[in-house]
Amino acid sequence: MLKGARTKSAILDRATGLASQVGLTGLTIGVLADDLNLSKSGLFAHFHSKEALQIDVLNHAAERFRDIVVRPALREPRGAPRIRALFERWMTWATEAELPGGCLFVAANAELDDRPGPVRDRLVELQRDWLNTMSLSFAKGAEAGLFRSDIEPVQLAQDLYGIMLSCHLHTRLLNDAGAEARARRAFDRLLEDIEV
Repeated sequence: MLKGARTKSAILDRATGLASQVGLTGLTIGVLADDLNLSKSGLFAHFHSKEALQIDVLNHAAERFRDIVVRPALREPRGAPRIRALFERWMTWATEAELPGGCLFVAANAELDDRPGPVRDRLVELQRDWLNTMSLSFAKGAEAGLFRSDIEPVQLAQDLYGIMLSCHLHTRLLNDAGAEARARRAFDRLLEDIEV
């Protein structure tokens, strides 16, 4: 990786962590420059606009999510081991990705749901990709005879996302120490219901 690319990657690491705290719309070139003690003009050379910065942060976070959650989980055998790995790695992703404000995508979903534009469009693409990954993992498990043949993969992906959203709410906002244990119980029930 060239020095310029390494510098931009380091900036994006910090910007992603900062966005998890201030939100994507709160992340500006000026806010990031102040946080990094860099000049706005220096950062502008990397990103050219607030919108470009926000999209780059989403893309950077998505690549980290793939590295931390998706790729390792997809190496697991189909069926319950793969779904469990997706779930467990997703549960720890914000901590492993050094996101002090929690999952950037969960926050951005609420923040951008009614704000049309390229940043929202990119978030929608990324979230659809993630839901499709989960749905396909359920479908492949059913095709391999590891899950019931009558499962609805899209429904299961939505249910799994719902477990994670609930866990995020109870953990982050409500500071509920029992949230992760309840999320794991809900996940176990989801798996038990579809296994053959």
